[in-house]
This record gives sequence, structure tokens and C-alpha cells, in this order.
Amino acid sequence: MEHNNHHKVIIIGSGPAGLTAAIYTGRANLNPLVFEGFQPGGQLTITTEVENYPGFPEGILGPEMMELFRKQAQRFNAKTLFQDVTKVDFSQKPFKVYSDKELYTADSIIISTGASAKLLDIESEKRFMGYGVSACATCDGFFFRGQEVAVIGGGDTAMEEANYLTRFATKVTVIHRRDQLRASKIMQERAMHNPKISFVWNSAIEEVLGKEENGRKSITGLRLKNVKTGEHSDLKVDGVFIAIGHQPNTSLFKGQIDLDEKEYIKVKNGSTATNIPGVFAAGDVADSVYRQAVTAAGTGCMAAIDAERYLEAMHL
Repeated sequence: MEHNNHHKVIIIGSGPAGLTAAIYTGRANLNPLVFEGFQPGGQLTITTEVENYPGFPEGILGPEMMELFRKQAQRFNAKTLFQDVTKVDFSQKPFKVYSDKELYTADSIIISTGASAKLLDIESEKRFMGYGVSACATCDGFFFRGQEVAVIGGGDTAMEEANYLTRFATKVTVIHRRDQLRASKIMQERAMHNPKISFVWNSAIEEVLGKEENGRKSITGLRLKNVKTGEHSDLKVDGVFIAIGHQPNTSLFKGQIDLDEKEYIKVKNGSTATNIPGVFAAGDVADSVYRQAVTAAGTGCMAAIDAERYLEAMHL
């Protein structure tokens, strides 16, 4: 079984990073195996419209774009499996990757499991995700030109998103469940001094309000609850950005690979190499700063070239 399931390269994750790595390793005749996981295409599959990826002047739907990435990888003999990896063992070579009870082995591994935006976990948020609810201002802010939006959160990410959104929106309301921000002093001051930003304190979202007409969904506002008084109020907005942080999908690799304090995979400067020779990381799983499809694709390309050079040097 092990012999049949042995590959030169196994790629774990199928967003822009994983599939770009598959295109490059495929073209290098390495016949990569890609584990797509339970969210094939990564975060882009919950993004309706992508307008900032070069080469698509009219924009493209997120899922459609990932389908094109996948087809291109498959054209170069990448094999894609709609399976989740349940366990890995990087303690010896060849590396072991388990999917359910099935064992696969590899000479090199590219980890591109991404990061998931932390969400509020309410039903209406899921229903309007991509239709007024977003977890990425740089991806979707442009769609709210001349409109009023809300940002949920009190850390640096929330302040950054709020400031960024004032380029497009006429008004940005920051909603925070405490009465003071967690953000760094400079980020707080920048937001406080921006005339387009206002704050609603001690409040949590109970429900995203919206409508559905002729199959088109849009949001009309938010139902808020004051966490101190229990009072309810409605806030009229056209969009809401959830900015309560990201969680890198690294639980599978804990204790095997070096992670930073936020649990992102540590890579060597200017490369995608991890602390284990032959294991590389690309995309949002190793990037807490940019988190864009185009930067993920860029590091996917780097990881593929790094893996190719590693295999060559090891005569594998």
C-alpha cells in the first residue's frame, strides 16, 4: 500500500497557494498529490466577487476562479483528492500523511491549509456571507462605495479595516463588546480622529438583518444588544465587516513544526522552508499580514520551487 501511495510532493490545502504550488510542481514533472480538504478552494469559495486578482478585468466569482486554478493544476498531472488530512508524521522520512485510515507517504510536503476568519457564529451571518457580510475589507471594501458599513471588533485588525473602509464608505461604525479598544495606541488614535468613523460600545450583534428579492440577497442593518443593559437597538448599514481575527489552520501540525505565538507556521526569511527540511509552508497558514489571494499564489510558487530544489539536492 505504501509503495502505491508514495509521492514526491504532497500538498495539503487547495486555496490559491496550494493550487499554484500544484501547477508549478506539476509542470516540473513531480506529479503532486493535492489534498483539497473539506473546503476546496479555501476562503475564496466564500467570496462572491474577486476584483483585485490580476488578469480578470471584469472580476470573477471566487469559486469559479478556484475551479480554473484546479483545472490548470490537473492539466499538469496534479492529482486532487476531496479528502481531509487527519494526521501527519514528519518525524522520519518519507513523511507520512493520513487521510482517515489511508496512509500516504511523500519525499516533500507543502502545507497550504490557510487561515479561517473568526466569525460570530450566528445563523444570519452565514446566510448573508458574501452578500453584505465580509471578513476582508481589502477584498470587498470597494463594493460599498457611497454606502454605510459597520466593523465588528476592537483590535488592530478592526481599526485597520475601519480606516481602510473610509476610502469608500460614507460612514463606518465600529461595534465593540467592551468599552475600550484592544488596538495599539497609534491605531486607536488614527480611528478616533477619522471623522467618518463612529463607535458603538458594549454591544454585540444578535442578528444580521436583510432581505431577499428575486434571488438577490442584501443586508439592511444589524440588531444590536447592549451587553450591560440588555437593551436592543437596530443600526441601519449596507455592509458589515467581521474583524475579530484569524485562526491559522495549524492544529494538525502542532508539536511537529515550529509555530509563532499566533500559531502561524514559521518560515525561514525569504523562503517557504519550515524548521523541518523538506516541509514547506505557503499562503495564509504562514502569513498573518497580507492574506490576499495574489500573495498566497506567490508563496505557492515559491514553495513549489523550494520543494523542487530540495528534491534535486537530495537526489529524490
